Amino acid sequence: MIKNIFTFYRDGFRNMKLGKTLWLVIAIKIIVIFVILKVFVYGESLEDLGSAEAKSAFVLENLTTSQPNQPK
Repeated sequence: MIKNIFTFYRDGFRNMKLGKTLWLVIAIKIIVIFVILKVFVYGESLEDLGSAEAKSAFVLENLTTSQPNQPK
């Protein structure tokens, strides 16, 4: 059964013409999206801070500061 499923998908992808190009476009878009998210959206992470004191100060600061759109 597993061999039949594998053969079905293998033959289906082998016979694709436009599908291979579409999968390539999808893969490129996903890579670009994650790169942009990593660079512009995700800020400082705890691994970048180094010492335990710097990590705890970072967490404390972010937990105790109020956000502009949230009620107090």
